[in-house]
Amino acid sequence: METQLSEFMTQGVFAFILIFVRIGSALTIMPGIGDTLTPQNIRLYIALAISLVLSPLVAQHVPNPVPDTMMLFALIVMEFIIGLFIGTVARCFMLALDTAGMVISISSGLSNAQLFNPALATQGSLIGTVLTMMGLLLLFATNMHHLLFYGLVGSYEMFPIGTIPDTGSMMQLITEAVAASFLIGFQLSAPFVVVSLMLYIGMGVLSRLMPQVQIFMVAMPLQIVISLILLGMVIPGIALFWETKFEDHMMYFLSTAE
Repeated sequence: METQLSEFMTQGVFAFILIFVRIGSALTIMPGIGDTLTPQNIRLYIALAISLVLSPLVAQHVPNPVPDTMMLFALIVMEFIIGLFIGTVARCFMLALDTAGMVISISSGLSNAQLFNPALATQGSLIGTVLTMMGLLLLFATNMHHLLFYGLVGSYEMFPIGTIPDTGSMMQLITEAVAASFLIGFQLSAPFVVVSLMLYIGMGVLSRLMPQVQIFMVAMPLQIVISLILLGMVIPGIALFWETKFEDHMMYFLSTAE
C-alpha cells in the first residue's frame, strides 16, 4: 500500500509539473490573464488553479513511468516552448486592436497623444489604449476566453508530450498570425484612412484656390473632430468585427495545428 501510494504521489506530482509548465507559460502571455495589469501573484494563482482543474483531462497524455532527470528536464523545456507558442498566437490577434488604434491616431491627427497602455505596459496611442481595453472587456464578456482554455486542452493532441515540435511549422503559424493581425488592424482602421485621404485632398484643393488661408490651422481641428465623430459611429462595428475575426482565426489556428 505504501509503495502504491508513493508511486501515485510521484506520478501525480510529475504530471502536475508538466501540465503546469505548459499551461502556466501560455497564460503568462495570453490576453487578459497574462496582461501586465494583472499582478504576478494573481497570475500564478490562476495558472495553478487552471492547471489543477485541467489535470484530470490531460493526465492521460502524461508519460508513465517518470523518466530520468535529463529526460524530465528536456520535457519541461519542450512544454515551456509549446506554452509560449500558444500564448503568442493568441496575443498576436489581440495586438490587432493596438495596430488599428495607432493607424486611427495617425489618420486623425492624434498620433502625438500618447497614453500608458496597461495591457502592454508601454506607451501607446490614445485610441489604441481604448480599443485594447475594449477588446479585453469583450474577451471576458462574451466568454471567448473559454476558447483559449479549449486550445490549451487541445494542444495535447496537437503537440503530444515527449515529441519534438516542428519548429518550422510553428514559425509559419506565428508568421501567419502576425500577418493576419496586421490585416485585421488595417481593416478596422480603413474608414479613418479613407476619410483622412479625402480630407487631405480637400485641403490640397483649398490651398490652391485660396493660398492666403492657413490650411493647417483650419484643417487640424476639423480632422480631429471628424475622426472623433466617426469613431463614435463605427466603434460598435469595430468591436463586432474584431470579435468575429478573433474567434475565426483562433479556430483556424486550432484546426491547422491539428
